[in-house]
Amino acid sequence: MPQEFLTPETAPADALWVERVGPREYVGHNDRGATVKFAGAGVEGAWTPGELLKVAAAACSGLVTDRAIARRVGDDYQGQVQVSGVKHQEENRYESLEEKIVVDLSTLEPEARERLLGLLERTVDSQCTVGRTIEAGAPITLVLPED
Repeated sequence: MPQEFLTPETAPADALWVERVGPREYVGHNDRGATVKFAGAGVEGAWTPGELLKVAAAACSGLVTDRAIARRVGDDYQGQVQVSGVKHQEENRYESLEEKIVVDLSTLEPEARERLLGLLERTVDSQCTVGRTIEAGAPITLVLPED
């Protein structure tokens, strides 16, 4: 294994990496020991990078809105953030993503419901790191091996 390879034992705080485990199959790691399997579309038990991008955006929205919803409907609420993407096939990228927060707000008065919906939208817009990064068009710098 090349000396520069990270391992769970040698990874610095906040390290993230993917490691090839087979043809077109990789495992993503973080410094806390969590893993996720990546592969091409159709491989059982694996995510495509595009799926993970979409689910990361949805998870971010769920995490940043969780407290606001829980304060109004209770800590034990059931919720989902569903996500889909429109793919531009010729450019091999997503043109847009749509997230849908699914939660029962029927116990709220109409005014309280409207205030919460406004708060959720503002919270996602200002606090979701993944969505804000995608919208800002963060550049990616690729560093290639020198030898």
